[in-house]
Amino acid sequence: MRSISQQCKDIIKREGINLESVIEYDVNSELHSLTIEWIIDAYMQASAQSHQVFLDALKLSLEAKGMGIDKFFEDMGQLILMTHLTACHSELDSESRIRN
Repeated sequence: MRSISQQCKDIIKREGINLESVIEYDVNSELHSLTIEWIIDAYMQASAQSHQVFLDALKLSLEAKGMGIDKFFEDMGQLILMTHLTACHSELDSESRIRN
């Protein structure tokens, strides 16, 4: 049986999208780039239940007329990026409080 990660990657390939395609995000004039494959792999680090939710949402994005796969990955990448940047900011705040 193929892993959920592999199923997601197979869907992307079937849609003719390169896994190494890059999505760029401008956050406070700083450019961040994430590949489709990196976004999938990042979500596969979550719980097993989250894997299935990601796969189901990906499949739904194929059926959605307004959303589509591109928008799905833009949004999922943005969510990861914002979560990561918020966590980094919180760590910096904690370090700053410790030093003061």
